[in-house]
Amino acid sequence: MSDCLFCSIASGAAPGYLVASTPTAAAFLDVRPVFKGHVLVVPKTHVVTLTDLDPSDIPAYFGFVQQIARAVETGLSAGGSFVAINNRVSQSVAHLHTHVVPRTKGDGLKGFFWPRTKYESDAEAFSFAEKVSAVMSS
Repeated sequence: MSDCLFCSIASGAAPGYLVASTPTAAAFLDVRPVFKGHVLVVPKTHVVTLTDLDPSDIPAYFGFVQQIARAVETGLSAGGSFVAINNRVSQSVAHLHTHVVPRTKGDGLKGFFWPRTKYESDAEAFSFAEKVSAVMSS
């Protein structure tokens, strides 16, 4: 898609801090990183969300994400990494991208980026589980 920033970076048509590339995916630095070394991994085919990604592309894509996570941790001497995807909500660019954020103990990042909640009861928790399970079973 010609007007997609991530498609342009992945194809080399727009500048970006490229980290690595495969025939199907590209990894480049996030220009607004949570921590320095924060990498975005994108499929070269334009898809908006994870559910839009062709199932046959999933092994290669997530294999590449795994390699990038290892490289971020090793190359930056990080204690670990945070790997995340937003689908639509909080997705600043409408192109699937996986965040790989280097982590160190005491870096100040607490849990997730959003507030936590609790289920009122086991029954409520089970009702949510059943709703998702019903879709998986259909």
